[in-house]
Amino acid sequence: MVVTGGGTAGHVVPALPVVEALLATGVEVHFVGSKSGLEEDLVAPLGIAYYGIATGKLRRYFSVENLVDALRIPLGVWQAWRLLRRLKPDVLFSKGGFVSFPAVVGAWLNGVAVVAHESDLTPGLANRLAQPFVQCLCVNFEATAADVRRVVTTGTPVRRALAEGDAGRGRSRLGVAPDRPLLLVVGGSLGAARLNEVVRASLDTLLEDYVVVHVCGPGKLDETLADRPGYEQREFVSDGWGDLIAAADLVVSRAGANALYEWLALGKPHLLVPLPRSASRGDQIENAAYAEAKGWSLVVSEHRLDAATLTSGVAELASRSGELRERLQAFNARDSVALIVDELVRAAGRDDGG
Repeated sequence: MVVTGGGTAGHVVPALPVVEALLATGVEVHFVGSKSGLEEDLVAPLGIAYYGIATGKLRRYFSVENLVDALRIPLGVWQAWRLLRRLKPDVLFSKGGFVSFPAVVGAWLNGVAVVAHESDLTPGLANRLAQPFVQCLCVNFEATAADVRRVVTTGTPVRRALAEGDAGRGRSRLGVAPDRPLLLVVGGSLGAARLNEVVRASLDTLLEDYVVVHVCGPGKLDETLADRPGYEQREFVSDGWGDLIAAADLVVSRAGANALYEWLALGKPHLLVPLPRSASRGDQIENAAYAEAKGWSLVVSEHRLDAATLTSGVAELASRSGELRERLQAFNARDSVALIVDELVRAAGRDDGG
């Protein structure tokens, strides 16, 4: 079995529970990623073989770098073809991202079945380009449409550490009393600046009712607020992330598909602030609109985001939290890992090219 994906952590992290499940059944797993080190660092704790190939970013805009990447992509396809010819996997699992495209084509050239996963409501560019070479596309949401012979709604794998989070441990680590409401704000890294700015401008109001835990992204701490009572800043959280989520009463977050699915699966009332089209392909806007239409999420668009709309949005979230929790309890959080593994087994055992 070969797994590929990358370019961002969001194209690797959801694949890790699938790899763990495969390893637990004795399947030999290899990972193909870029030579940047990002994917290799994320995969390293699993102790599986890692192979870096040439990759080119797939951009939707003009850039001189597109000329260089136009050469890297066929080089990566050739490297993937040679590697997969040697490894002879039964199936390749692609989590998407620009890193995955050469590996998917290389697998197809070797006659290796390909199962891909798409987290967003509409497939990203890499997965759209890969569709002719994919036998099965696993999707997060039932409304996702794709030109693939088999589309299966699996949801997105949620890491065991998140599913097993403990609110008491989370509050103990932070020193927050059990009866003190906790607001978790996740700015992330991409496009975090505006959300971080507005959260900090809203602290006078938010801290009247909440302890605010703000995951603001690498290099985005505000040292002038380091000693602000009730305000906890973190660049990122690795150990104890599941406990922190479990401890949170309310969540404010971007609308990346992986994060959104975690709030849905874990039953957390949340307010989404999707990245605007000026900073993305619009996938977060689509994700947020879909979740809002389903009654799962509240949404504030970035062009309306300021201290007033954020604080009023959090107030509405609090007032409707009971209603939202009931709806989230009815959310069909599938056993994503098992469903994806089933599709991999099915593809690996095919005898008719399908």
